[in-house]
Amino acid sequence: MTSYVSHTTVDCADAYALSRWWQAVLDYSENPDDPNEPGHEECMIYSRDGRHRLLFIEVPEVKQVKNRIHLDLRPVDGTRDAELARLTELGAAVVADRREADGTGWVVLADPEGNEFCILRSDAEIAGGRP
Repeated sequence: MTSYVSHTTVDCADAYALSRWWQAVLDYSENPDDPNEPGHEECMIYSRDGRHRLLFIEVPEVKQVKNRIHLDLRPVDGTRDAELARLTELGAAVVADRREADGTGWVVLADPEGNEFCILRSDAEIAGGRP
């Protein structure tokens, strides 16, 4: 017997707002039969193929320390740096820039509630031999 990950849960102060933010970042959707609405204490979003889900749950505590688990994102199209620009325009904050002079590395970001995640180079950048 084994298990699988049903969904990833994110504790937050505003489930609706944070689910909408991540929906824009990841191009995820919501269940049309159970839409997320302002004031909902739990909001779920789904990858386009339905294989991954993120659940946002409101909790009274604020984030106080570094995440023990986080998401690593790769751009679907374009480059890491172009995606970094898009995410900061959406409201992500740069926490740590781990890019190297040769182009490798990543950038640690925080979503609007301070949850850290990383942006990596795209598969195309890696496959193309670009640093």
